[in-house]
Amino acid sequence: MSRPAWRERIEAARAQREAASRVRVRRSVTLRDGARCLVEGRSLLNFCGNDYLGLSQHFGVVGALQDAASREGAGGVGSHLVCGHHQLHDALEREVADWLGTPRALLFGSGYLANLAVVQALLGDEDVCVQDRLNHASLIDAARLAGCRLRRYPHADAEGAIRQLRSLPEGAAMLATDGVFSMDGDIAPLRELALVARVQKALLYVDDAHGVGVVGPDGRGSVAASKLGVADVPLQLATLGKALGGYGAVVAGDADLIQHLSETARSYIYTTALPPAQAAASLAAVKLARAEHWRRTKLDELVGRFRERAQRAGLELMDSQTAIQPVICGDDDTALAMAAGLEQAGYWVAAIRPPTVPEGRARLRVTLSALHGVADVDGLVDAMAKARERIRLGLVETVRREAVFAR
Repeated sequence: MSRPAWRERIEAARAQREAASRVRVRRSVTLRDGARCLVEGRSLLNFCGNDYLGLSQHFGVVGALQDAASREGAGGVGSHLVCGHHQLHDALEREVADWLGTPRALLFGSGYLANLAVVQALLGDEDVCVQDRLNHASLIDAARLAGCRLRRYPHADAEGAIRQLRSLPEGAAMLATDGVFSMDGDIAPLRELALVARVQKALLYVDDAHGVGVVGPDGRGSVAASKLGVADVPLQLATLGKALGGYGAVVAGDADLIQHLSETARSYIYTTALPPAQAAASLAAVKLARAEHWRRTKLDELVGRFRERAQRAGLELMDSQTAIQPVICGDDDTALAMAAGLEQAGYWVAAIRPPTVPEGRARLRVTLSALHGVADVDGLVDAMAKARERIRLGLVETVRREAVFAR
């Protein structure tokens, strides 16, 4: 028998990751206090989370979670189609649908599960899913698991999308894209993609995990910012775990499509429902996001200040006007060294390396939150400029230790 030994295989893979400075390591957070985290005994100002509106610790959100948990318990008990569907789930779905201007919405345990559900429930072996090359991994995995033909087009290239759709004219077609891209921070050309989808009779699906809450009128996301509706984008995803500060996701859109998902999507049917207490927390967060426009205004001001100061400092930014502000470092070692230098100065910023981003495009993924202040942003930029200068002068050794937190 010539089967490979599992231990040898994983040891070889680990050695390759170590040689390429691509070991991934978890950091343990002991306490969160606003934008600060106690990380392995050290207080760091967090610039790598996705709590864009600062709602994860809001007293109204936490209070809703505690009140519901005291009545309903800690768990979801069962799947939605057995005994796990609660009136709080209903209320959350209705609130999100009303906010996004769609007929219906369906609650999932995570954005990953939601993307699996949409693609697998709508596409089969003879169909095609055309995707942006920089889409989130969950969309790529969803197409692979659905068994459909997966085709990818150059980033934000609507002409590339139509070429891919034209190359496979048979079978049902889905055009899937992130709304706001999680590593670049830019927004997909949704109006152009909607036209492509209409001409090619494809269903346009937008994963707006990083857009809903912070982009567009009333925070309704990139679809609303592009002045599109359900007729153009029949399904869109809104996560509950980023701008809304909780956990889970909602797919909103056409009523018939949502009904189809609720009856056929395996990642909806065969998993335990989100705890009702968590749904209550997210419901409170959605209401706050809809009402407190100052959070988005403050966030926009911080984004503008960061970009102006970073450009003045000579840092290489990408074309992003969202809360995601990548700072390009180039090679992996420089990104790791920059992240380590920032941690020494009291700032937590993740170094992002391939395969999450393209080769030669390692970066610091700076994310801003309404919890940050002007002084926080100014201090971060100053610390980044100093860390870069120390690296240029050879005063910071190449970092390959596991203590540097990256994906």
